Amino acid sequence: MKTDDLIAALAADAPGAGPSQSVRWVAALAGALVLAGIAFSAGLGPRPDMLASFAAVRFTFKFVLMAVLTLSALAALIELSRPEAARPRVLLALGIAPAMALVAVGLELWAVPAGEWSRRFLGANYTVCLVSVPLMGAAPLALAIFTLRAGAPSQAGLAGAVAGVLAGAVAAFFYAAHCTDDSPLFVAFWYTLAIGVLAAAGAVAGRLFARW
Repeated sequence: MKTDDLIAALAADAPGAGPSQSVRWVAALAGALVLAGIAFSAGLGPRPDMLASFAAVRFTFKFVLMAVLTLSALAALIELSRPEAARPRVLLALGIAPAMALVAVGLELWAVPAGEWSRRFLGANYTVCLVSVPLMGAAPLALAIFTLRAGAPSQAGLAGAVAGVLAGAVAAFFYAAHCTDDSPLFVAFWYTLAIGVLAAAGAVAGRLFARW
């Protein structure tokens, strides 16, 4: 049997095999939120001025950005869990949050004096970010890889990497409540780097555990 024929056969069989991919991934997202929330509550907790900080656009934007990235990764994973996944649709979904971040960075550079750029970029908590997000995202990543195994991804490495992005975005959503660095310059670089750690781990895990 040719590879294309095998993929078509798997795609035809998928709808009747238990819950749909959409249902599985929505359930996985709910589980990831619970796991990351428990880790956040146990290890960090919100910053003291969190409620008052929602009045600031920069603070609120962190949550909006991570929520968009979470939903984009979810949509991409639903697609990638199918053997006939269309890569252009996956990349289009994943490009929304980075585009938002680039616009926010551009506005920040325009609004803030150049002498402030480096301070806002480095912030005060980048080491905490780089450690906390991967740690909080570890359990959600494991859950995402487990969910991926229930599908039939033809691009296991890419699917695993996107699972890492989902786990990282969920973890970063919670971490944003603790982080006192609200500048888009900080978020666009350090949050991305922290999420990238989970994406790299997910790519490896996907190749090892989600191949068929």
